[in-house]
Amino acid sequence: MKKDTMKYVHMVIGFIIMMAFRFIPVGVLPNVTDVGLQVLGIFVATIYLWSTIDAVTSSLVSIIMLAFSAYGTVDQVIAACFGNSVTVQVFFLMIFMGGLTNRRLTDYIGRWILTRKVIEGRPWVFTIAILTGTYVMSVFIGAFTPILLFWPVLYGVFNDVGYTKEDKYPKLILIAVVLAALIGFPVPPYMSNGFALLSNYRGLLEGFPALAGMDGVMISNASYLLGCFTLGLLLVLAIILVMKFVFKPDVQPLKNIKIEMLERNPLPPMSRAQKIYGVFLVIFIFIMLVPSLLPTVPVFGFLNQNSIIMPGVLVVILIFIHCDGEPVLKFEEVMGRDFAWPSYWIVAAALAVGGALTNQSTGIIGFLNAVLGPVFGGMSGTTFTIVVLAVAIVLTNVCNSFVIGLILQPVVLSYCATAGVNPAPIITLLIFTVLLTAACTPAASPFAAMLFGNKNWLPNGDVYKYSLVFVLVETVIILVVGIPFISLLM
Repeated sequence: MKKDTMKYVHMVIGFIIMMAFRFIPVGVLPNVTDVGLQVLGIFVATIYLWSTIDAVTSSLVSIIMLAFSAYGTVDQVIAACFGNSVTVQVFFLMIFMGGLTNRRLTDYIGRWILTRKVIEGRPWVFTIAILTGTYVMSVFIGAFTPILLFWPVLYGVFNDVGYTKEDKYPKLILIAVVLAALIGFPVPPYMSNGFALLSNYRGLLEGFPALAGMDGVMISNASYLLGCFTLGLLLVLAIILVMKFVFKPDVQPLKNIKIEMLERNPLPPMSRAQKIYGVFLVIFIFIMLVPSLLPTVPVFGFLNQNSIIMPGVLVVILIFIHCDGEPVLKFEEVMGRDFAWPSYWIVAAALAVGGALTNQSTGIIGFLNAVLGPVFGGMSGTTFTIVVLAVAIVLTNVCNSFVIGLILQPVVLSYCATAGVNPAPIITLLIFTVLLTAACTPAASPFAAMLFGNKNWLPNGDVYKYSLVFVLVETVIILVVGIPFISLLM
């Protein structure tokens, strides 16, 4: 009951924020127009509601209030939300990924990773297999999947080899699994929050004509994936090294691990439908990445130009193909149980509100330039990047990471437009960093909430202690290695 009451309270506060900005006198915020004040109020209220109530309700409220503002007509706002090509692509992407979960392909992938003979009697090889497997699955399938898959397996291993809940290794590996999943979370440029923030950046560029014409300002899927995936592997390796040489847990019990322990509940042979879906997963990854590397090759050029609709083509084919009297992609089941509706609505609202923020009629870009120009004016591109990433890491651990990414993107673009700096490397690092370091407090991300919620194995004090050290190590690597590497790649 108390939770329901607080939801109503938060909703009222959100409405008050939206309305209050309409009464701020024009001129109090330099360059911001009356329309800009309305849009700014909606933006701030949306951030608040995203952080306090469910994503679907808050996103719907944001869209409706934007439609009632002086920014545009209802038709224009609806078109910005659902007529946007990015929203259409997200819709089909989430159907495809939902079908992957629906067909339980993730169970087979996880089982294969854990049943390699090389892990027997080798505790750190076992650790590497778990964490790299988590990372790869997070990148190509989804970040929650390996956590939900590997945590129960690890509980069984702990019991079999004699670990107790007071031992250090179980705590470290359970936390490291979540961190490895978080590292993989922003890597794929074609799904989840990484895709949403990339799409938001591409939309924001329209409000900065000076940047839109700059060479290399657009971030290709292939370059983003290559840079973030490589840097992510380095971060996972760093976590393993910190576990082994800094925390030094007792791994002697793991030398007794046998493959038979992990195969206690064997999976049935893969069905024909699962094999077909697996083939289409490979095709999907190929279509989303390779054509952007070779856009001048005729076939690849066509796929690159039509990459937005290609997930929809694959979805239609999978629905059309039938095995054992049912479609390979069971559309009704996926939409009802496996479709990520909260993420979809966040993307739709973020694109609409983000586009409104940078529209010339609001004057918000001019306001950012006037306020931030004196602060960042004397900074070099590298210094500015370090400052922005440091701010992002702190803020993402006290507020929703996706929200912090949305807030900081216009700041980065304003600086780059004034300083004549290419924003692509900075935005790439910002998206990557703000999402993967959200692990130190329960409010940082749903993944951090899972850590703090696992009170049976992870006391809060241990989560704070270990996750803080891991995030500090990640921060050092991103600043020392990530900045020059991504800048060179972009």
